[in-house]
Amino acid sequence: MEELFKLGTHYVAMGVEAAAALVIALAVVLAMARIAGLFVRPPGDAEAAKESIRIGLGRWLAVALELTLAADILRTAIAPTWNEIGQLAAIVVLRTVLNFFLQREIASEGAHARPVAKGL
Repeated sequence: MEELFKLGTHYVAMGVEAAAALVIALAVVLAMARIAGLFVRPPGDAEAAKESIRIGLGRWLAVALELTLAADILRTAIAPTWNEIGQLAAIVVLRTVLNFFLQREIASEGAHARPVAKGL
């Protein structure tokens, strides 16, 4: 029964990582389409449009980081050795730090963009 639980958890973690990869791929495709649109029809404020694309991509990357973090947490439930648990803990810490700084930048840029949007 324990082996079945470990196997199931492993497959769920792989599925969550696949979902994260899909989110990243779709976010990049969306960002590239929006960037291509800037070349076809340049807006009046190109810098604001580029910043909007960057912030949108950053938000989706934050979602993907959360998904990969969830997969790592699932893996800690089935990690059989302290060495593997330590490695997963290090990965979780790195992804959490990345996500923290990404969210902080998104919030900072969002605060700068809001007054401009209200003025339009």
